[in-house]
Amino acid sequence: MIVLILLLYGIILGSFYNVIGLRVPLKKSIVVPRSTCTTCGHQLKPFELIPVVSYILQRGKCRGCKSRISPIYPTFELLTGLLFMTAPLVVGWSTELVVALTLISMFMIIVVSDINYMIIPDKILIWFAGIFLLERIIWPLNPWWDSLLGAVTGFALLLIIAVVSKGGMGFGDVKLYALLGLVLGVKIVLLSFFLSTLFGAVIGGLALLFKIVKRRQPIPFGPFIAAGTLTAYFWGSEIITFYIHFLNQGF
Repeated sequence: MIVLILLLYGIILGSFYNVIGLRVPLKKSIVVPRSTCTTCGHQLKPFELIPVVSYILQRGKCRGCKSRISPIYPTFELLTGLLFMTAPLVVGWSTELVVALTLISMFMIIVVSDINYMIIPDKILIWFAGIFLLERIIWPLNPWWDSLLGAVTGFALLLIIAVVSKGGMGFGDVKLYALLGLVLGVKIVLLSFFLSTLFGAVIGGLALLFKIVKRRQPIPFGPFIAAGTLTAYFWGSEIITFYIHFLNQGF
């Protein structure tokens, strides 16, 4: 029952995270004006703003001009709900669940922003940095200094790559990984980067193969960081244990 409440709560919050991710990079208020159709300007009524449900009932079209509504809205609403529902099943009903839900929330906002504008707003990172710092003070990693070392490692690793690639890696990603290091610690943040790069290489390669994107066309890295980090956060210990066992078996 509680898991279903988390699903519903996540779907509702996912709708709000869409708004934040779309408006903050444009320096717009997340409160006013009310949501409108991006094509005709039709101001959405309350019954048109029900997460996921309104999209289904309207068959993905604006009630005013009948233009297509981007599927990114219901997709991220539902994805947020599913991740909220999954979190306690993986990390358990412990205080770490608060950290997990915060991490999911940040990534939903960042991914929406990165997909639409290829920007990870400083305002979002600063806001969540305060929250994560407070959470890690109250519920520290073991040992406690793993957070500090993780932050330095995440920042330094991405900074080196950004400098070497001469702009191939955005500075927003550098600051994000410093924050992730604080939350995850050294081992998991390194695994996060490895998995993010792996996901990016595989999916980017498939996108090129099927001509979804053109060669040298910039691709937002935020979604891959989200996928890699959440995978590492939820199942990192198991992945590392399996890898060590594989090496021992191999040699």
